[in-house]
Amino acid sequence: MDVLLTGAHGTVGSAITDHLDREFTLLDREQPGDGDDGRESRPDYDTVVADVTDYDAIRPAFDGQDAVVHLAGYPSTDGSWPEVLENNVVGTRNALEAAADAGVETFVFASTNHVVGMYEVENAPDIYHPDFDLTVDHTGPVRPDSPYGASKVCGEGFGRYYAENRGISFYAIRICSVRDPEYDHPYGDAERGVDRGDWERGSEEYEKMVARMKAMWHSRRDLAHMVECCLDDGSVTFDIFYGVSDNDPERRWFDLDHAREVLGYDPQDSGEEWDAPPER
Repeated sequence: MDVLLTGAHGTVGSAITDHLDREFTLLDREQPGDGDDGRESRPDYDTVVADVTDYDAIRPAFDGQDAVVHLAGYPSTDGSWPEVLENNVVGTRNALEAAADAGVETFVFASTNHVVGMYEVENAPDIYHPDFDLTVDHTGPVRPDSPYGASKVCGEGFGRYYAENRGISFYAIRICSVRDPEYDHPYGDAERGVDRGDWERGSEEYEKMVARMKAMWHSRRDLAHMVECCLDDGSVTFDIFYGVSDNDPERRWFDLDHAREVLGYDPQDSGEEWDAPPER
């Protein structure tokens, strides 16, 4: 299976290429090393330099592909309306249109937990602890917490349109907390805050970040496995899945049963297996 991976050089894209052995073509608006992110180039893959906001520039990359994993977009809740409009709304529509025009069968979309982020906003920090009784599944109403979250709702809506009108099989993964390798563990956000000087290890804020990540962590290998499950599935017209590891169901408020039942998703990692950060 030939797979086009857009936004390929970001945190999620590198998790996929690090853990899956696939025939990927990488598409990103710049080569690694062109910016200040410190990422290394991937000469083992064909790479297309183009911006998803430019339909004519990206369109040829979709020819001959069996599937698209669409990650490109503005990746954070701090995005302004112009940023998420161009990168997430226009960019996602362009990718779907290019896929439909090229006859691509499968489209895996990097959505986000922020499409239902108001559950967390309203209930934090109590929601991070095992005694909070809430499970959010794919049937619940969208409750975006930001223009970024709303832009991903729009992407899911375009996915429904292209699935029902253009014959694409559309898989939306509402990704939770995927991190770069250095912080790929449930203490990652807390330790990153220590490294930035935001708080001290063991502080109240540090412990809150640990509690949150023990609920929200999606390990890099589990994320890659979920993407592979989508690519291998073949049964879905349109569906939504929560991208999260096998964290304690008493702590994790996102449903995993649907992904297990439909995709055969079998996550290997759990935040509860960790009681301290890794030694450096």
